[in-house]
Amino acid sequence: MQSILELRHLKTLQALREAGNLLRASTLLNVTQSALSHQVKLLEDHYGVALFERKSTPLRFTPAGERLLQLAEQVLPLVANTERDLARLAQGVAGQLRIAVECHTCFDWLMPAMDVFRQRWPEVELDIVSGFQADPVGLLYQHKADVAIVSEIDHAESVAYHPLFRFEIVALIAKDHALAKKDVLQASDFADETLITYPVPDEMLDIVRQVLKPANIEPTARRTTELTVAMLQLVASKRGIATLPLWAAQNYLNRHYVLGKRITQQGLTGRLYAACQPELSEKAYLADFVEIIRETSYLNLKNIELI
Repeated sequence: MQSILELRHLKTLQALREAGNLLRASTLLNVTQSALSHQVKLLEDHYGVALFERKSTPLRFTPAGERLLQLAEQVLPLVANTERDLARLAQGVAGQLRIAVECHTCFDWLMPAMDVFRQRWPEVELDIVSGFQADPVGLLYQHKADVAIVSEIDHAESVAYHPLFRFEIVALIAKDHALAKKDVLQASDFADETLITYPVPDEMLDIVRQVLKPANIEPTARRTTELTVAMLQLVASKRGIATLPLWAAQNYLNRHYVLGKRITQQGLTGRLYAACQPELSEKAYLADFVEIIRETSYLNLKNIELI
């Protein structure tokens, strides 16, 4: 029998296993769902067997599908390792990635991504610039950081931006708060409240930049804390309202510690990008680092979308 197997077919099956369904797998691979379905059907027609059970949730592979997955687990790491070795030969093995972040909650997803990167690129020195950074892009120019995780693109800056993902930001209030019965909070609902935030400039706060400032709303009082758990304690004790990415607040919401409310009818959306000096974008390990972030975050964080 003539083989029609290609690496993309094995990557498709691996993505299906990791993502759990066709839609999430297509997002992970950055292809259309119909293209993914076509690949699977091509294999099934060629070999005369089904590769997974169509109505299973989560997706369940047949013995034939499991056998191809075994092949993917053997072949794909070898290919990826060989490609990284070729990049090392072409670009040299020395390198470093010092990461600066402007987001207190970034560490929830950054640490797992760094663990994967260290396994793939052990010769690249990987570290986080100590502490929260109010101007991480400035550290790129000062050569004190190599990558900055930022929430928006500044076209005036001469750096390269690599899109990571977008997410919904929700308002957090006490369970017995006066606004508890509302499904959606508008800008005006913040006017008579204490806004609890991280100690960052207003231009770095999505709730201020995207919602309150355009509506000319200034909360009655402001309070800051560097710790997420302290922020949630203040909210739970009715000391004010906070806003967090939905993925960062999900555990507290699941335990009914506080309530989460959508902000405006269309929702408040935050975005994250990896910024670096343009010449670093040409390094294979930087491109792999970005892809690792996107893949691990998409698979492990709820309610995010790749951009």
